[in-house]
Amino acid sequence: MTATNAPRPESDNLSVSVVVYRPDLALLTRTLSSLEAACNALRVNNPAFTVTLYLVDNGELPDISAELRALHDRGIPSVVISGHGNVGYGRGHNLAIERSASRYHLVLNPDIDLDGDALVNALDFFAKHPEAGLLTPWIGDDERRLQYLCRRYPTLLDLFVRGFLPASIARLFARRLSRYEMRDVINDRDIVWDPPIVSGCFMLFRTELLKGLAGFDPRYFLYFEDYDLSMRTHEHARVVYTPDVRVLHHGGGAARKGSTHIQMFVASAFKFFNRFGWKWL
Repeated sequence: MTATNAPRPESDNLSVSVVVYRPDLALLTRTLSSLEAACNALRVNNPAFTVTLYLVDNGELPDISAELRALHDRGIPSVVISGHGNVGYGRGHNLAIERSASRYHLVLNPDIDLDGDALVNALDFFAKHPEAGLLTPWIGDDERRLQYLCRRYPTLLDLFVRGFLPASIARLFARRLSRYEMRDVINDRDIVWDPPIVSGCFMLFRTELLKGLAGFDPRYFLYFEDYDLSMRTHEHARVVYTPDVRVLHHGGGAARKGSTHIQMFVASAFKFFNRFGWKWL
């Protein structure tokens, strides 16, 4: 449902970072279109609300100058950051985070569709709950089925079963995976405070907090950078799952992306467990 609070102060503004590497142009265009619609909804009660898009080109971004001009004409200026090469997901976002001067910052995947009232509901929630520093939404798949992307702290067995075992064998671990994916508490109705780990496909921060954390740890090239940032956020603010904020996610898992991605996944998992502690079973 759409919140109907009084308008927030005119000083409110939002920066959005989207990191791309050989992006699917159709998905990226849909993401930008849904972002525009969600930003337009913010301006219904606050016409002065400003949004800046940072599009970080890690490589082979197709020509979307027409789309960006259209966004600019509709009140969403964009900054394309390029020329740095493929520095990885977290470091790419950091290039935008360090440039931002907003009250809120949205880390956004280029394969996300935002519901029209997603940002209205998210910022209204922040206005009511100053203790919240990071918000994660209800995330659906292509068929609008809930994806369980909040996590409890993983064990090596959890990661192996979920990521690499055939479905016929993984079913034997259904109860274990259900606990890891927080299926006992994550649903389409209830706010859940302090999920240990949330997905990097949509992370809405108070920018002051995010800058204080220095963004993502640049030691992760891909995978587990969101796990790391989630864990560090808990030391300074509360994390919240808010099902009134809704998006669709069209992404996939590491095991389905070939050996190179599997190697990156394993390397990042090693860094994560070395920092926060190993759990085997």
